[in-house]
Amino acid sequence: MLSDPIADMLTRIRNAVQVYKESVDVPASKFKEQIARILVQEGFIRRVERIEVEGKPVLRLYLKYGPRREKVIQHIRRVSRPGRRVYVTAENLPKVRRGLGLAIVSTSKGLLPDREARKLGVGGEVICEVW
Repeated sequence: MLSDPIADMLTRIRNAVQVYKESVDVPASKFKEQIARILVQEGFIRRVERIEVEGKPVLRLYLKYGPRREKVIQHIRRVSRPGRRVYVTAENLPKVRRGLGLAIVSTSKGLLPDREARKLGVGGEVICEVW
């Protein structure tokens, strides 16, 4: 039993990117799938598939690299953890790397990238940062 499955997902992505893996498998959940879809939408990973491996649902994330094997994901970190939740108002949403990065925020309107949450004027729990 994992105490923080989101941190586990982010660590799997971080480790796979470090060794230039083509894809990484993560145990599936709706929340993790939403995070992965935002990463696809924002251009940090190529695509995500929901598959069955040994009868268990798994998300297969296809990682993305530049033309000269540059890592698209330079940094990925969990912000709000089970022991320390981080909530922000719409005015205090973080700008990761002056807008070049991405913060994923859990809002009343669902999981959103920081830019979209800022545009809608909603705050929430900052899940993670990526650049």
